[in-house]
Amino acid sequence: MDELLKHTDSINRLLSRYGVKFGIYKNGQFREQLFPFDAIPRVISHEDFLYLEKGLIQRVTALNLFLKDIYGEKKIISDRVVPEEFVFSSSGYLPECEGAIPPKGIYSHISGIDLVQGKDGEWYILEDNLRIPSGASYPMIARELSRKACPAAFRNVSVLDNRNYGKLLKAAMDNVNQGGIRVIMTPGRYNAAYFEHSYLAEKTDSVLALNTDLFVENNRLYFRDYRSGKQPVGVIYRRISDEYLDPLTFRPDSLIGIPGLMDVYRAGNVAIINAPGNGIADDKGIYYFVPKMIRYYLQEEPVLKNAPTYLPFYEEDRRYVLEHLESLVVKDVAEAGGYGVIFGNELSEEKLAEMRVLIEKESRRFIAQEVIDFLDLEILDQGNKVMRKADLRAFVLAGEETRVWASGLTRFSRNPDSFVVNSSQGGGFKDTWVLSQ
Repeated sequence: MDELLKHTDSINRLLSRYGVKFGIYKNGQFREQLFPFDAIPRVISHEDFLYLEKGLIQRVTALNLFLKDIYGEKKIISDRVVPEEFVFSSSGYLPECEGAIPPKGIYSHISGIDLVQGKDGEWYILEDNLRIPSGASYPMIARELSRKACPAAFRNVSVLDNRNYGKLLKAAMDNVNQGGIRVIMTPGRYNAAYFEHSYLAEKTDSVLALNTDLFVENNRLYFRDYRSGKQPVGVIYRRISDEYLDPLTFRPDSLIGIPGLMDVYRAGNVAIINAPGNGIADDKGIYYFVPKMIRYYLQEEPVLKNAPTYLPFYEEDRRYVLEHLESLVVKDVAEAGGYGVIFGNELSEEKLAEMRVLIEKESRRFIAQEVIDFLDLEILDQGNKVMRKADLRAFVLAGEETRVWASGLTRFSRNPDSFVVNSSQGGGFKDTWVLSQ
């Protein structure tokens, strides 16, 4: 292991040379930067992985059933498990997707589930990402470069190979393919995750395409092939947000969408990965109800716990949040990437008072959670080993069967006083080693 650590700088130089970066928009400007890699891996025991696997499959199965229900019969609403006004007021709910059942009824083909492990050893789910979860490419290429830099580090450790992600993703795409080529649709190189788009296209033997390479004709989606004319598209892994997907259905000012795509989708002539409308299921407010969904749809007790969460939408929860605000973390349900996260213990009395007024006024906008003292992991900081907060994004792929990738993206904070690990907030990443025994 120590030998691998000596190669940290050279691996980061290679990551930079290969374009393994992420981009952020700030103050109206786009800036690319390296996503710093730390060579000390997160190690998950085989027993822990089996436990996580069971809980993650259970959770994603319930979330897929919820999406099918919410855009169909809405039994979970009529049975008063989830409040009607809570669903329909969510920015993630898209009425344009009503009745549009995706091929084989799968809505979330790729789910990115964010977890932390408490210092008591218990795993807690922090967030569900069912729209366009990114990040699988980073541990994939980091492992590849680590193996090349120091093959000896892997000889004496029984680590499950993570190179099968491309195979799992390709299988999930082929499972719903409606007759045609596989396409990964990118908005272009200025997207924050452009490296991942091109890398996954290579690993799944898919075509990487811009919206200008794709068009609708006779209710089918086609790829403009400048050698052979056009090719039908059977499945499209889109890497743009729902609202920009089709200017004839969603935002008419979208310049990165495909006019008419939703008509092709509704007709069942193309599969879209992930399905449009999934945002209702990863709304941070809906997160509160996922344990109830598991009991409702599967008649099972949740294997994995939510972080202790309060919904100010309910009077009792709102009262608790207002009384204990200084010890809670408050999240804006519409924000992502570590934005809109407020730690009560960092606020002045004046700011706490302002926050209480805002929560009273816009109770649907927020959730509040107990601060979990989650595990610190070792990282290298200027050659020294120090402890920093870290989470795990697990990837669950739904195809003929639902599989959990035996790896994952471990993100860590480089700030010793911060619980926020997102790349957009200056964090770094590690490889995640799942032991085979």
